[in-house]
Amino acid sequence: MVLSQELLAILACPACRGEVRLLEDGSGLVCPVCRLKYPVRDDIPVMLADEAEEISE
Repeated sequence: MVLSQELLAILACPACRGEVRLLEDGSGLVCPVCRLKYPVRDDIPVMLADEAEEISE
C-alpha cells in the first residue's frame, strides 16, 4: 500500500468533510467522526459514501 502523505493530507470524508486516517493494514481509510471505513482497492482510495462500511469500536 503506497498512499503518499500529500494525498492523505487532502483526502476528506465525503459524508462529513472530516479527516480520514489510513488503517495500519492499509485496507482502508477511516473517518473517526462518522465511523465509516472507505476501502482502498489497487492502491486507490474509494471515497464514495455508498462504498463505505460502518465500523464498530
